Amino acid sequence: MKISLREFVAQYGKPFSEMLGIDLKTRNNEEIEKWFLASMLYSKPIRESTASRTYGVFEEDDVLSTSKILETGWEGLVSLLDEGGYVRYDFSTAEKLLRVFGNLQKEYGGDLNRLHDMASDSDDLEKRIMGLGKGIGPTTVSIFLREMRGVWSKADPEPSPLVKLAMHELGIKDIKKLAVRQHLDLVRLETALLRLGKDFIRKKREVPTTRW
Repeated sequence: MKISLREFVAQYGKPFSEMLGIDLKTRNNEEIEKWFLASMLYSKPIRESTASRTYGVFEEDDVLSTSKILETGWEGLVSLLDEGGYVRYDFSTAEKLLRVFGNLQKEYGGDLNRLHDMASDSDDLEKRIMGLGKGIGPTTVSIFLREMRGVWSKADPEPSPLVKLAMHELGIKDIKKLAVRQHLDLVRLETALLRLGKDFIRKKREVPTTRW
């Protein structure tokens, strides 16, 4: 049975940050740091459940800020990653976290809001994020900035390939215009389309919503 896109968004559009208990609406750097860390965990080709579980391990050990990540060091980070089941990418991810958060501390005092404020526009914002170190690419930027819409004025990433796949399937030309026209939250709409592309279209499961 097909459901409307509005119903699909209500069912599948819960943001990842919200699922993790991260409150981006506060605009506090502490919450944004948490989501930045989580975005890097989600960016690897690994199960969503594994990335979520690994973030939970970091949360339990209170290793969620720039300073805590740097204090924990490579061996400590590898241990946390392994505990979360992030075994395949433990060494490289530990190195990436130290490099990226180290540069964040060095260049912006560990303040992601400062990074945003110093960016001249959305393109410069993405360049500054990727400039934090090797391993921060378009996928991480897309994941991170998708949920920063409405929090940061310059957060305006291009839809990811999976979102574009879902848009094509449903005949959606412009998700921003659709969100305005149908009074849908853009972040939740884009998140729902991501899940449609990832969990249904790519896996060749029946698409549960109709063309819009």
